[in-house]
Amino acid sequence: MKSLLKIGIPKGSLQNATITLFKRSGWDINVNGRSYFPEINDDSIECAICRAQEMSRYVENGTLDAGLTGKDWIVENNSDVHVVTDLIYSKVSSRPARWILAVPYDSPIKTIEDLKGKKIATELVAFTKNYFQERGIDVTVEFSWGATEAKAVSGLTDAVVEVTETGSTIKAHGLRIIQDLMQTNTQLIANHDAWKDSWKRKKIEQISLLLKGALLAEKLVGLKMNVSDKHLEKIVSLLPSLNAPTVSSLYNTNWYAVETVVHSDIVRELIPELLKNGAEGIIEYPLNKVV
Repeated sequence: MKSLLKIGIPKGSLQNATITLFKRSGWDINVNGRSYFPEINDDSIECAICRAQEMSRYVENGTLDAGLTGKDWIVENNSDVHVVTDLIYSKVSSRPARWILAVPYDSPIKTIEDLKGKKIATELVAFTKNYFQERGIDVTVEFSWGATEAKAVSGLTDAVVEVTETGSTIKAHGLRIIQDLMQTNTQLIANHDAWKDSWKRKKIEQISLLLKGALLAEKLVGLKMNVSDKHLEKIVSLLPSLNAPTVSSLYNTNWYAVETVVHSDIVRELIPELLKNGAEGIIEYPLNKVV
């Protein structure tokens, strides 16, 4: 019988970002209509789409061998799973998200202690209850099915515990953040029995390696340029790189081809400096994976 790895892809806001990440890592996942079992171009993997909120439970009980979900939902479900690696990505940015406590702008509540006896709405019920219990603050925590921010503004609840990346949505809904409760990011998790299986572990580690390589590549670009021998040392000194730039001589000339990998954030400052110091024919190109 052929070995098969069952992996969960998070449904909802992370679905498209996850499928795109897998594509850049070498796996094409094709979601056909409303099917919860998309096709993938690897006959040793079987995909299933399920809510991120439920993923850790399915991995823990062995329905799935591995899956991608948020650290927050692993904590919320108190799931006993093996965390293979952190994968910081989302539909908005490549930074961790935050679960925050927020109240309406005009609320008299300034600190978490001021919430004693008050009502809080959130999807993250178990975590929120534990957070306040550990601090000896008596609050009522209610599950929210959605549109959580609006419940505080409309007076249905005194505060909300909600997830945000930039905080802009929270402010746009007329709320004020009074406390950061938890930082979260996507994690690749595995069932403990699957992790002990040598074939499955090797396959999960392959997926982990290439997903991380694709994420790292998003932050980097490659640069190629031509440099004469009289400018070479100066150009090399300007170039940050993973190790050192590659330098090779051009045939039958006193010119060199220089190639390196740099962080995408510095390119707009770096290219003018390179041109000013003698580099020519600069080419910037995207990277697919860096491992």
